[in-house]
Amino acid sequence: MLSPEELERYARHIVLHEVGGPGQTALKNARVLVIGAGGLGAPVLLYLAAAGVGTLGVIDDDSVALSNLQRQVIHGSSDVGVAKVESAAAAIARLNPHVKVEMHNARLGAHNALDLIARYDVVADGSDNFATRYLVSDACFLTKKILVTGAVGVFDGTLTTLRAHERGPDGKPNPTYRCLFPEAPPPGSIPTCSEAGILGALTGVLGSLMALETIRAVVGFGEGLVGRLLMFDARGMRFETLNYSWDQDNPLSGENPTTKDLSGHA
Repeated sequence: MLSPEELERYARHIVLHEVGGPGQTALKNARVLVIGAGGLGAPVLLYLAAAGVGTLGVIDDDSVALSNLQRQVIHGSSDVGVAKVESAAAAIARLNPHVKVEMHNARLGAHNALDLIARYDVVADGSDNFATRYLVSDACFLTKKILVTGAVGVFDGTLTTLRAHERGPDGKPNPTYRCLFPEAPPPGSIPTCSEAGILGALTGVLGSLMALETIRAVVGFGEGLVGRLLMFDARGMRFETLNYSWDQDNPLSGENPTTKDLSGHA
């Protein structure tokens, strides 16, 4: 049930035919895990909190640095040196006291991913490296969880949704992250944010889209990004969509799967 204060707070959602009272209640009952409280995680957390997601988990083992503040808008100058999960939780509490925050001040790895992800309904992955993205996507498949995953470059970004544990309308399995990216780029081939730089507002665009896709997954309206990679070019201000499908040879859900646990991850 939504309280009178919640009814007023979420009034602009509730009048939407696609959301309404049932959709807002679904958001209140939802548990969403956000991987990373950085450039992408910051807007994801803020918009999901504002939308009324009842429980937000956030995992990050880093502390706020001054150089983060150019794009990680959930943190402020007074938070420098503070654990990012603590800073994020405080910001969420100021924004919406109806949201419960579960802080995981740790690094996600093969030793804790399955247990952690199994506690949530949807995962929004804002990590900044391929190793973590493969780990999260494999764990979401094994625990049968919906995954919204985004990534940014210097002036570009991508977003897709994975429901690899489900089948599509054609009866075939939905694609996995490994169907989209069979192999990670060679180590060192993609410069880090500190090496190449990044446009701060770009993370806001992609993070907001991740939050929107997560809300749609919880409420259940519109056409999601399963089997579609949304690509954004900030130089030309262009959006494009690439379709991809299940690869029968992928090691996770292919015809002869070889990945049955997370033992292959460091």
